Amino acid sequence: MRKPLVAALFALVITGAGAAPAVAAPAPESAPAHTSASAVTADTKAAPTLQAVSLAGTVALSNCSGSVVRFPNSADTDPALVLSNGHCLETGFPEPGEVIVGQTSSRTFGLLNSAGTKVATLRAAKVVYSTMTDTDITIYQLTSTYATIKNSYGISALTVQNTHPTAGTAITVASGYWKRLYNCNVDGFAYRLKEGDWTWKDSLRYTSACNTIGGTSGSPVVDQATGKVVAVNNTGNEDGERCTVNNPCEVDAGGNVTVHQGINYAEETYQIPACFTTGNKLNLAASGCVLPKP
Repeated sequence: MRKPLVAALFALVITGAGAAPAVAAPAPESAPAHTSASAVTADTKAAPTLQAVSLAGTVALSNCSGSVVRFPNSADTDPALVLSNGHCLETGFPEPGEVIVGQTSSRTFGLLNSAGTKVATLRAAKVVYSTMTDTDITIYQLTSTYATIKNSYGISALTVQNTHPTAGTAITVASGYWKRLYNCNVDGFAYRLKEGDWTWKDSLRYTSACNTIGGTSGSPVVDQATGKVVAVNNTGNEDGERCTVNNPCEVDAGGNVTVHQGINYAEETYQIPACFTTGNKLNLAASGCVLPKP
């Protein structure tokens, strides 16, 4: 989660993608310009229609990626939200067990269109929720509504899916920081993913084609069949080390540890909508909300 941007950039130039994990890039001095489903025959079940995912609705942070998101019950008049990683929080990594709610923020985000062109600067009003416990997310509330963003810039928010993703699904990791798309599939799920002092639950593992690098942290992971966000990109095992920073390991229910060098991960987001009520207001006591509480 702390790989220097210069190293990530070097890997990108030399290898075309690099094996660096999907981690936050330190703020630059200047902004940078296997589980498979059972086989079925074509006449018994049609394959999902895949769609090209673009960068529309993604945002660039000073050191990470993110996206403007809404939930199934969000209204156009609600204050818009930005989703990124907990380890992308501008005040530093939340400690294990720490949950931050309602923290003042005036952070800015570069809003991108489908071509990756910046069309606006959005501003946060506050950090609604941030943690690196069980998951790795930060959710910002903006000073703009969804309707304002749509009417002013023609950009719609991405909808967060409220059901668990499925192994084998075709996905796109859309990085607003790098203005780059990574396409692969959901390889499977890690019961626990441990990195340094942090542990995440039920993490999503990519197939090797999503070789994300520093600065892609916080990117939305989009289901190509539905266009909905199913996870938020956050880390990967760079050196083959076991459970260290930048080298997460998988731990199964029996405590067995597995290391997948060069493989990257995301944290699922289907649990988030249940924690937000009318007006996009956070309610950690709401029925079905399982996010960690302060």
